Formats: sequence, structure tokens, C-alpha cells
Amino acid sequence: MSRDATHERPRCAWTGIDPLLLRYHDDEWGLPPRDAGAAFEHLALETMQAGLSWRVVLGKRAAFRAELDGLDPERLAARSEADVDRWMRDPSLIRNRAKLRAVVTNARAFLELEEEGPGLQETLDAFLTDADRQPRRPPGVAAPGEIPASRRAAAALKGRGFRFVGPTVVYAHMQATGLVRDHDAGCFRRAADRTGGTAGTAAEGGGA
Repeated sequence: MSRDATHERPRCAWTGIDPLLLRYHDDEWGLPPRDAGAAFEHLALETMQAGLSWRVVLGKRAAFRAELDGLDPERLAARSEADVDRWMRDPSLIRNRAKLRAVVTNARAFLELEEEGPGLQETLDAFLTDADRQPRRPPGVAAPGEIPASRRAAAALKGRGFRFVGPTVVYAHMQATGLVRDHDAGCFRRAADRTGGTAGTAAEGGGA
């Protein structure tokens, strides 16, 4: 369990004492995205994070927004391989061609899913049981990297044309967007979720 500088509020252990992670945890992680576009931003950043530190992705979030059309799915869906080539030359981004291509491909698949219904969040939620949504683990036991529901959901998304969305990426997205309420036992945010309270104001722009 991590605590803030004044030792007043216990938090999930993964935050450590990093100010960026603390702010993200307190203001965003586990809260529903404000709209479909914010849900897509979450998924896009989780896709970029695969195999890397989440701190690295958060540190580059502003650059992704600036260079990748604000991570807006409608604008990204129109991008081409020439845009991927340009992004690959940008040191402010995570220069992984497969991931950058996946963001464009997933923007198109996301828009199709939203148009045909149900949307991304509803699609993922349908794979979860009540026990999945409210996991109970003893203090000090870390969350798993994936669960059976995220494996089934990942397969379904891939069937709809999504790429780079394995079970771990999907589960991280479920946790980040509040489909799975996975704050550590004793975390002040978990208590706030149970009572319907909030820890603060969602960070500007929503996202991961």
C-alpha cells in the first residue's frame, strides 16, 4: 500500500510516490470515461503501453495527443501509412510501428463498433460477471495481469478487427475505465467508489 507525502491517504501499491502516477490514480484510474472518445483514448494508450512501463506512457501522453490528432478516433481513422512513417520519426512518441498502426486500425474498428452498437464499454462489460467487476483480494495481493473474461473479450475485439488488444491490454482497460473496480483493499479510492464519492476532478482530457 502506498501513501501520499503526508501519510494521510493509503493508495494502491502501484502508484509508489511518483507525482504523475499519484495524480492519475486519484483523478482518473477506475473512473468511467466521460464519453466514447475518452474510452478510445484509454484503449489507445493501453495499446502503446504493452510491454512498457505505464509511467513511460503517461509521460508521453501529451505528445500523443499533440501528434496523433488528440487521440480522436474519427480523425485517426483517416490516417495512412505515411502518417505512421512520420510518427516513427518523432522521438517524443513511442516509436513502435506495429502499435502505431494498431492505433489507426483500432480507431476504425472502434467507430464501427460504436455505430453498430453496443459500444466498446458495453461490449467489454458483457463479458464480466459481478465477481469480476468487484474482485476481492487479501491486502498485499496484486491484481492479475488478465482474467478469463478479458481473454474472451480480447478474442471478440480481434474478431471485430481490433489489433494489439491481448487479454492483458483489455484487462488493464477494464480496470482503468472502472468496468472492473480494482483498487487495492484499503485504498481510499476503493472506499470512495463504494460510497459513490470521487477523489477529485478527472484530469483534463480524460484518457488512459
